[in-house]
Amino acid sequence: MGADQSKKLDRRTLLGCAAVGLGALAMPALAQEAVPAAATSPAGPVRNNISSFRMLDWQPYFSSLRKGAILVDTTSRCLHFWSEDQSSYLLFPTSVPLSDELTRRGRTEVVQKVVAPPWRPTPSMRERNPEWPDFVPGGAPDNPLGTHALYLSWTYYRIHGTHDTRKIGRRSSNGCIGLYNEHIQQLFPLTSVGTQVLLI
Repeated sequence: MGADQSKKLDRRTLLGCAAVGLGALAMPALAQEAVPAAATSPAGPVRNNISSFRMLDWQPYFSSLRKGAILVDTTSRCLHFWSEDQSSYLLFPTSVPLSDELTRRGRTEVVQKVVAPPWRPTPSMRERNPEWPDFVPGGAPDNPLGTHALYLSWTYYRIHGTHDTRKIGRRSSNGCIGLYNEHIQQLFPLTSVGTQVLLI
């Protein structure tokens, strides 16, 4: 095999590996099952969920894990969660805002938890999309907030589920952070009013 053929093979192999890696991002259920991890914490064994995203440590982002902590990385389009007792670490793919103008970054916190949240478009959404309905009741199959929502201290901002799974992993929201419904259902009981949130 000549040097040119060897280079082509190496490039082809590399591209094939990249495709496999991208495919892993599209597997919400299989890639997110919780499994025991080798690490331990003061509370005992730590349970991590498997993800194709890079796992992070909480300490560069938070001074403590009081009431748990959520880090949303809008660049890699993923959400990290650490429980207060450090026994759980979850990592989920997300949707992120459509543009930098719609993206808010910084520190906030969970101020309300709602099952089957109702949805109303914000005034700016109504301007951009006048054809949208004025109200969608909680539990409706076309509700943009999905099955559960964590309301943040910033007006109109939520971490919520979505019935439109095509949005996950994309710039597709009007400012909120979206998760697959099965993932917000896992995250929801682990959070509380006061859970810290940082968007970067």
